[in-house]
Amino acid sequence: MKLDDMKRFVFLGCMMIIMCHAKASDECFQTAGQRYHISPYLLKSIALVESGNSTKSININRDRKGKVISLDYGVMQINDMHFTELRRLGIPTSSKDLLEKKCLNIQIGAWILAQHLRHCGQTWECLGSYNAGFSKKNKLLRNIYARKVYATWLKIRER
Repeated sequence: MKLDDMKRFVFLGCMMIIMCHAKASDECFQTAGQRYHISPYLLKSIALVESGNSTKSININRDRKGKVISLDYGVMQINDMHFTELRRLGIPTSSKDLLEKKCLNIQIGAWILAQHLRHCGQTWECLGSYNAGFSKKNKLLRNIYARKVYATWLKIRER
């Protein structure tokens, strides 16, 4: 086999692995979307805004004095404040699980979003509560976040 042929073979093999991984990831968004009656495109848009769709993403949340108050994990940036409730529901979640199990992370993100939408309605501002919470003082942050998700949603819907 010539060197150029070998390079093409390796390239095609890598592309197949990437495509299979992308398909599996898309299936995770599809499954979570079906389970919680949320558009898979919307879930993927949130993942892109939250983490760039990165499974290894960790965000440190700090108060105004710089003290760490919580951590967000994985593709959907699941906040550790949810761990107690998830364990109570029989989902033994750890930061390691949220970083290594993309489908689990997406399912939990969809579950959290579904709870938010039941709480405040199916509006873009309510969707913004996924990132900015429900506090009245965070209305602007919710709307900014929602616009980012909406812009991302428009882009991926065009593909």
